[in-house]
Amino acid sequence: MNGVDMAADKPNDYFKSYEDLEVHHLMLNDHPRTEAYRHAINANKAMFKDKVIIDVGAGTGILSVFCAKAGAKKVYAIEASNLAELMKEVIKENKLTDTVEVIQGRVEDVELPNGEKADVLVSEWMGFYLLHEGMLDSVLNARDRLLKPGGSMFPDKADLWAAPCCLPSLYDFWEDVHGVSMQCVGKAWRRKKGHSPEVMTIDPEDLLGAGNLVTSINLATVCMADLEKMSVKHVVAANSAGRYQGVCVWFTVRFPSGLVLSTAPSAPSTHWKQTAIVLPEERTVEEAEPLAWELTLTRDPEAVRHYNIELTLLDPEEEKHPTPCSCHMTKCIVIRKFMEQQEDAEDEDFDDEEGEDEDDMEDDEEYESDVEMVSEKQDLNDAKKTKENGSGDR
Repeated sequence: MNGVDMAADKPNDYFKSYEDLEVHHLMLNDHPRTEAYRHAINANKAMFKDKVIIDVGAGTGILSVFCAKAGAKKVYAIEASNLAELMKEVIKENKLTDTVEVIQGRVEDVELPNGEKADVLVSEWMGFYLLHEGMLDSVLNARDRLLKPGGSMFPDKADLWAAPCCLPSLYDFWEDVHGVSMQCVGKAWRRKKGHSPEVMTIDPEDLLGAGNLVTSINLATVCMADLEKMSVKHVVAANSAGRYQGVCVWFTVRFPSGLVLSTAPSAPSTHWKQTAIVLPEERTVEEAEPLAWELTLTRDPEAVRHYNIELTLLDPEEEKHPTPCSCHMTKCIVIRKFMEQQEDAEDEDFDDEEGEDEDDMEDDEEYESDVEMVSEKQDLNDAKKTKENGSGDR
């Protein structure tokens, strides 16, 4: 399944696409996205106070304004497109021209004035299924050249997730088209869609299993070679009976404060939505049935801002399952039972140890009581002897 074609391949076309204000209205109007950055910056004011910040792919400049309001000494807002001119007006409108300096140019070609290095790199670089558009490459270039050693990335972590799902909006329609069954047309339509991922909103009830981690990216250490190809195998137990029709992909990013921006089906909706990999044929599955697949993302050598996504369905009988696994296969049931027995035995041992500790405490208390009684008797005997000795002297 090939990467979805949502941006131009040529660099100039890619940057020009971001001059469209409709794109920026969509992103700015994405409340979870924009508020996540604002809250995260305000929650980490100590990172920004009197510091030098670079905002990579600054767009309309809203993140640069957030950083300046958080107390940054200097913010370099770097933007490759002609939107940089309009961003200058935004900075002027907010009376921040002394703090925010707009630099127009590809970040790969930018050098900060007087060889200055930044303390923090801020960027909203994520694309559909996290990596589409390839903007992370530019962010890593800026990190390696323009950030001080030990400088901070903001956000600093990113995770990609996947889960099996049903896709009723892509299947159910064809079952009754104004009273006419057109399932054969739907099948041909889905076969065509199977050549590229589908960006769509997926209801959390349509997930058939728990999310599995595809890849985790540490923005402080990842290099571009790590992003050329990512592949992972998953086995997950269906959490309910249903129609297995695709795999849902989403991402999360984390900020130093611990705040998470999530595009999961269960999270507030964002402009990224979710990405569905559509199966050409559905399959009915039972609750606890194991579902296995391999998901591979490979950078397209001819369109480097895109990824080719390949989903291969695997035989769960032949694949290694997580431990514990909640599926209904005999080996997983046996392992779960064994682990439960081990936990019960550990709980019993813990209870026995507590009981022994209590017995020891009771023995210690009895011993201390006996010692006190002996001591009291000894004191009485000593007093008696002293009295007798005293009477003899007189």
